[in-house]
Amino acid sequence: MKLRQRHTSLFASAMITVTSAWISTVAAAPILFSDSGANAVAIQDTVDAFRAALGDPNNGNTLASLPSGRREINWDGGGPPVINGTPPVTPFTVFQNTRGATFTTPGTGLTQAASTGGLLSLDLINPTYASAFSTFSANRLFTPIGSNITDATFSVPGTNGGVPATVRGFGAVFTDVDLGDSTTLQFFSQFGASLGSFNVPAGTTSEGSLSFLGVLFDAGERIGRVRINSGNTALGPTDNPGGGIDVVVMDDFLYAEPQRVPEPASLALLLLGVTLISLVTTRSRSRTTER
Repeated sequence: MKLRQRHTSLFASAMITVTSAWISTVAAAPILFSDSGANAVAIQDTVDAFRAALGDPNNGNTLASLPSGRREINWDGGGPPVINGTPPVTPFTVFQNTRGATFTTPGTGLTQAASTGGLLSLDLINPTYASAFSTFSANRLFTPIGSNITDATFSVPGTNGGVPATVRGFGAVFTDVDLGDSTTLQFFSQFGASLGSFNVPAGTTSEGSLSFLGVLFDAGERIGRVRINSGNTALGPTDNPGGGIDVVVMDDFLYAEPQRVPEPASLALLLLGVTLISLVTTRSRSRTTER
């Protein structure tokens, strides 16, 4: 009876230990890459430092999950010159297969568009956007319509979003961040646990500034979803700055190479293996004691 109870205890301990190692996050401070300035040159060194931390090379549109490197999205479609914007849509799946990233919003949809020039440019929503927003890479920007929230999830490139993946770091460039607490990156594990929320720094000029925030987790944490709060107000014809209103849009995204999420069967096999080892060890000790 005591031996059976001990087996049960060992099994429970093994499950707790392995499960904790599998799904918990290590209590370690992530590495932040944060900067702002009047133009692209002012933040270039910080963006490049984050690129280096994510790892080389830029894997572009390679349709596979690679062991190292990063992915980038600049929304420009080969520009400049100015390329027309796209109608708002959610989910936004343009880069789902080629770069393993899918974007959604609770608003009307997400669009990639220039601040001015071409069809569907942002200044058609509000003329002030022509001067309020600038680019890190010309010419188009990325923004939700009807909301200030964008959610990013990841999958193995080449699977059309069918194989979930995680990344170890994510960063984005923002334009016209006026308030230090209006724009944030919120990170979640593949199990939905919070990995923290981080403020994007305010710009250094009243219009057209650029801000960057990149967050790298290096203690075993894996990012399953990123919620991006771009400003505190959705784009609109009457959202002129003042009274705590901060309208922000996004430019380049950079993130670590998406890695496949282990299937539940893998966890079950791992638990079984640990349990069997525990049982064999216990029986061997029991026989030694009986002798």
